[in-house]
Amino acid sequence: MLVEAKIRKIEPNRKLADDSLSRAKRDIETSETLIENEKFDWALAVAYNSMLQSGRALMFNSGYRPASTKGHVAVVEFLHEAFGIKISDRLITVMNGLRKKRHRIVYEESDIVSESEAEQAVKWAKEFLEVIKNNLK
Repeated sequence: MLVEAKIRKIEPNRKLADDSLSRAKRDIETSETLIENEKFDWALAVAYNSMLQSGRALMFNSGYRPASTKGHVAVVEFLHEAFGIKISDRLITVMNGLRKKRHRIVYEESDIVSESEAEQAVKWAKEFLEVIKNNLK
């Protein structure tokens, strides 16, 4: 991915990682509030953003960052290549599915997420955050 310019090498940076983890936690809380207010599309989109921030935390701590182009895809691909088995390919695949759904929500369609789907997205975001935190210890 370095050759394809999807990610850049940086000095490993725990502060950037911790900041991303804080954003991930904030996004989970925001998603829960959005569900309470029946904003299911946005709850899913923000839950996905929590997973994105968690993935970025692992990248930063490992000495990488996404390039400005295709940043979301770069995070997913990096996680699959560098940590797939350790993190759980299942969760990375879920994250990628939420990324695609988020794209539809933001750019194409509205009212396409049910309450149960939004709640499941939040559960996955919580699980992913814990897995990433455990990998940073």
